[in-house]
Amino acid sequence: MIGAGQAGLAMSRCLAERSIDHVLLERGEVANSWKTERWDSLRLLTPNWQSRLPGFGYEGDDPDGYRTMPETVDFLDRYARVISAPVYTNTTVTSVRTADAGYMVATDLGDWRCPTIVLATGACNIARIPAVAEAMPSGLATLTSMQYRNSDQLEDGGVLVVGASATGTQLADEIHRSGRPVTLAVGEHVRAPRVYRGRDIEWWMDAAGVLDERYDEVDDIVRARRVPSLQLAGSRERATLDLNALTGIGVKLVGRLAGVNGGKAQFSGSLRNQCAMSDLKMNRLLDTIDEWAAENGLDGEVAAPHRLAPTEVEDSPPLGMDLAAGAVKTILWATGYRPDFSWLDVPVLDRKGQVRHDGGVVDSPGMYLMGMQFLRRRKSALMDGVGDDARDLSAHLASYLDGRVTPGAAPG
Repeated sequence: MIGAGQAGLAMSRCLAERSIDHVLLERGEVANSWKTERWDSLRLLTPNWQSRLPGFGYEGDDPDGYRTMPETVDFLDRYARVISAPVYTNTTVTSVRTADAGYMVATDLGDWRCPTIVLATGACNIARIPAVAEAMPSGLATLTSMQYRNSDQLEDGGVLVVGASATGTQLADEIHRSGRPVTLAVGEHVRAPRVYRGRDIEWWMDAAGVLDERYDEVDDIVRARRVPSLQLAGSRERATLDLNALTGIGVKLVGRLAGVNGGKAQFSGSLRNQCAMSDLKMNRLLDTIDEWAAENGLDGEVAAPHRLAPTEVEDSPPLGMDLAAGAVKTILWATGYRPDFSWLDVPVLDRKGQVRHDGGVVDSPGMYLMGMQFLRRRKSALMDGVGDDARDLSAHLASYLDGRVTPGAAPG
C-alpha cells in the first residue's frame, strides 16, 4: 500500500480484518499531507461526528464542530496506533512496475515485491495551475493554495484569488479580513448553506443518502468526478461562506480568468451565468433534502424549508484588470489539485494522467486505487467515505488473491 493517510489506513484496517499481510509505505509521516500542505487556519469541511473510519470514530464532546489541522493529524495518528498499522514512514516510492505475477516497488530504502498493490496517495499531490499563469507579469508574487500558510506571507496590497470553490472562498475571506483588498475570479462552483433547517448540510446529505450515491448510478461519472467541492467552511459559528458573504465584506467578484495579454487580465463574461447555475444546483439539492424529510416524517421536528437569496452579481462585472498597474501585488491559485503518479511505471494512466479504473479496481491485475473523488461513492474523497470503499475493495482484493475473481472485474 502506498500512502498512509485516511484512505491507506482504512484499507489497512480492512486488510488486517481479513488476515492479509501488508505494509504501508509513506513518503513522510502518517497524515503527511494534512501536516505539511494545508494552511494554518484550515478546518475540516465535515463535522467531527462524520469522521468515521473502520473501527474508529469521534469520541469528544463537540460532535458538531470542525477539526483544525493539528486535531486532524492527531486523529489519524491515533487511528494508526489503535489499528497497529504497519507503516514504514519516510519511505519514498520511486517506481512501481510489473514483475513476475505482481509488482516491484522501488523505494529510497529498498525494494518490495507484492502480488497486489493499493495506490492510496490521494488526489491532492500537486497544485493545478492553469496555462495562463505563464503570461503573468514578472513583478507579481504568485503562490498556490498548497504553499499558502497565512496572510503574513503576502505583500501589502491587492490579491487576486483565482478559483471560487471551498479553498478559494476561504482564502479570499481570510486575506480580505487581513486588510488586503481581494478580487475573486469565479469559475464553476457549487454553493451550499452550512446549516439547513437547523442541521448541518452534511447531516442532511448523509441521512438522505446523497453521499452514498454509487459511481455506477450516475449518468456521467467522468463529469461527476470533476465537480468542484461545495463552497463550505468549518467554523465555530457554523456560518455559510458563499459569494454573497464575500461581497458583503467587500470582496470584488469577476468572471473566470480567461487570459493575460500585455500585463492585463481578461475575465470571462459568464459570471452571472455561473452564479445562476450554482444557485440552481444548490436548490435542487435542497429540494431533494425537503422531499426526503417529508417522506421520513421530519417536517415537524426541524425548521421549515427556506432558500438563500440568489447570488448577487453587479450589473457589469469587470472584464479586465491591469495587473501591471500596481494595485494587485499577489496572485493566489486556488484552482484545484491533481494526483502525482510520476513514479507509476505501469501503463494504466489515461491521456490526462489519471488512473484508469472501475470503482477503484485498476486496469492492471491486482492493482487498486483509494481516496479519489467519487471513486465508488459520492463521499469517497471524504474521511467518512474511505471506509466503505475500503470494505468493498479489500473484499475484492481477497477474492483476487484466492483466485475467485477475474483480474480487472469490478466488485459488486
